[in-house]
Amino acid sequence: MLRVEGLARRYGEAAVFEQVAFGVARGEIVAVLGESGVGKSTLLNCIAGLDAPDAGRVLLDDTDVTALPEAAQARWRRARLGFVFQAFHVLPHLSVADNVALPLLLQGARDDGRVAAMLEEVGLAGLGGRAPRTLSGGQLQRVAIARALVHRPALVLADEPTGNLDPETAERVMDLLASQVRAQGSACVLVTHSATAAARADRRLRLTPHGIEPAA
Repeated sequence: MLRVEGLARRYGEAAVFEQVAFGVARGEIVAVLGESGVGKSTLLNCIAGLDAPDAGRVLLDDTDVTALPEAAQARWRRARLGFVFQAFHVLPHLSVADNVALPLLLQGARDDGRVAAMLEEVGLAGLGGRAPRTLSGGQLQRVAIARALVHRPALVLADEPTGNLDPETAERVMDLLASQVRAQGSACVLVTHSATAAARADRRLRLTPHGIEPAA
C-alpha cells in the first residue's frame, strides 16, 4: 500500500539519511527506531509531503506523492493522511469535538455521526463539548488519535505518540492506535524511542544515515 523508494534528505552537504526503502501493507503497523538526530521525524515529514526529499519517492496506492504539485499534495493529505503529532497540536480555541471534526471540515464532508462515534471509540464519549485545557495529557493524545483517524485515512503517521505519557496511559494509547489502524485497514508508520510501543508493531525497522534495516 505504501512504498518508500530510495528516499534521501540532506542539509547542505550533510546527509540526514539516504537510500531509505521499505513498504507497509494495508492494516500493518511498522515501527521506525533509531538514534536521536538520525532523522526519524524528518522521514515522517518527507512521507507526508511536509518536507521535500532530495532523492527518492513515496507512493501510496501507486500515487507518487513526491511528484504531486504543492496544492495537490495538500489535497492528498486532507483526504488520505492521518498524522498523530508528538505534541498533540490540539487547537486550544476549539472544543474537543471540533478538533476531531477538522479533517472532515477541511474535506467539506458531513460528520454523519463519525465524530461522536470516534470519541466513543477513544474513550472520550460525552467530552466533545469540553475545552482542550480541561483534559489530561492522555486524553489530549486520544483527541489527536481520533482526529487523525476520523476521516478513515489510508495512511497513518505517528510521531512518538506515547512520548509524553506515563506507562499505563501509553499502553492504552497504543492499544487504541493499533486497534483503530487495523480495523480501518490503514497503513501505519510509527516513529518511537519506546521499546514497549515498538513491540506493538508488526515489524520494526532501524533508520540509519545510510538507509534502513530490520531491527530486533
